[in-house]
Amino acid sequence: MRITAIQVGRLSLPLAHPFKTALRTVDRLNDIVVRVLGENGLEGFGEAPPTAVITGDTTGSILCAIQDFIAPAIVGMDLMDLPAVMEKLNSCMVHNTTPKAAVDMALYDLWAKTQGKPLYQLLGNARTSFETDITISVNPVEEMVRDSLEAVGRGFTTLKIKVGKEGEADVRRIAAIREAVGPNVKLRVDANQGWTAAQSVAIIKTMEDKALDIELVEQPVPALDIAGLKFVTGQVDTPILADEAVFSPTDAANLIAIHAADYINIKLMKTGGIWNALKICELAKQHGVKCMIGCMLESQVSVAAAAHLCAAQEVITMADLDGPSLCATEPFPGGPVFDGATISMSGDPGIGVRFSTEWE
Repeated sequence: MRITAIQVGRLSLPLAHPFKTALRTVDRLNDIVVRVLGENGLEGFGEAPPTAVITGDTTGSILCAIQDFIAPAIVGMDLMDLPAVMEKLNSCMVHNTTPKAAVDMALYDLWAKTQGKPLYQLLGNARTSFETDITISVNPVEEMVRDSLEAVGRGFTTLKIKVGKEGEADVRRIAAIREAVGPNVKLRVDANQGWTAAQSVAIIKTMEDKALDIELVEQPVPALDIAGLKFVTGQVDTPILADEAVFSPTDAANLIAIHAADYINIKLMKTGGIWNALKICELAKQHGVKCMIGCMLESQVSVAAAAHLCAAQEVITMADLDGPSLCATEPFPGGPVFDGATISMSGDPGIGVRFSTEWE
């Protein structure tokens, strides 16, 4: 089954509330969407969020990568020889993981539709539903407490708290949220590279001393500071999750080899898609390392692809797939069902999401 064309379009959705981290503030999702067409008349969809502060990918670079490099490389190839197609996709240019991810998931969507099965069933079929956390943006303490209580009221039992802007003051944020939501809600802390190694140890030990019961701390130090990440991991009892420090399977292998972190956060926009994410899952399984599946500011289109990977792989024990929950719009039809904290897989072939836009 030959790939006949790759097209791009635009997707713009308002967020319910501004999304604030130590790295950026965003109030609207503006992404590139991809459609891959097959000679059998079926089509597959993918999505690419420009997240320059993390991946380096901008709207312009995503469009250029897809239209000038990726499409010429793989149009005309036989999708049923999936390894050959993915090898060509990954070797046609270096870096540019976000456009590669969008095309990768569109290819997987089309590949699974051609076989008439939901994608997760072809990738492992580990579970049919799971729960996601929801992000609490970094804001004044009172606002973060209010947002946390609202999320719990919506049925979320795990909160991902964004910090990393004010060092030790971040402890007060977490303490206030813990007091407000009580002991039965899981709290994950995400510093988004906002602390130094020394700050990280001091802050995390303070949270431990205050018995704030933090499930994990995500990427406390800058992405390239692997020595600092390893230092923090070795000095605290709270599990450390590597996010921006791990893009590729090679990154994961190197981090695992020196135990620079306890867990790995897999994001399709960092790995370049499902193909490489599966390689990270295999490495993690071999070494007994648990994984989280996460997302950038993405709509249901690409978050659905990540949900299929989560449903397929037992090694992914935690989900941070709240992108659709952060949008102010109704979800697209088809694919996984996002119902508050619960994500349930459907029987729709491929990734399953259906939507329309203008294509270039």
